[in-house]
Amino acid sequence: MSHATEAAAHHHIRVPVPGGVLGGDLVLPEGAPGIVIFAHGSGSSRLSPRNQWVARQLEAANLGTLLFDLLTQAEEAVDARTGALRFDIPFLAERLVHVTDLVRGEVAGPDTRLGYFGASTGAAAALIAAAERPVGVHAVVSRGGRPDLAGAALADVRAPTLLIVGGADREVLALNTAALSQLTCPKDLQVVPRATHLFEEPGALEEVARLATGWFTRHLTGKQS
Repeated sequence: MSHATEAAAHHHIRVPVPGGVLGGDLVLPEGAPGIVIFAHGSGSSRLSPRNQWVARQLEAANLGTLLFDLLTQAEEAVDARTGALRFDIPFLAERLVHVTDLVRGEVAGPDTRLGYFGASTGAAAALIAAAERPVGVHAVVSRGGRPDLAGAALADVRAPTLLIVGGADREVLALNTAALSQLTCPKDLQVVPRATHLFEEPGALEEVARLATGWFTRHLTGKQS
């Protein structure tokens, strides 16, 4: 891995982990003050079209992005058959912490401000990882996430956290509302009217990107968007 020096440098990275390698796509706009690390949801990957689209909007706001696979190819094959790993939140959080440490140590340096964008079960992994790295992680955004699955770690999160939920995603909205009350960090819950779980309605994902960009801009750069 190498630090990008050219404008909006794109790198495919390989992250060694026990039992294999994780693939990742890193984009670093010139002078980016922070990097948003994406944690995809159950059954997804770094190729998630929704996460990729949100990443492009963050890059347009001069924020770095890293989309990576939480599972190795061998693990994905097992998970496709059993579905076991995608809901192993502590395991996914451990992977995210490992990647976070690698980014701070080899890509961006210890002073770069990092954020997490978590979707579905990836949001729970992001919150646990943020609780385990209170100094290194400066902001968390959850898109249609399951923060309730972070359990007791919610009370230990220090990074400002934004929960974004679709107004028509009623069960997940109730779970997010309950999780919000357990967070002791700076926090907010934003409901996208009439949106369902995947934010497939016209304008819904655009609103997610607008809210996420504002949150990360504020907390990774110190600027109001």
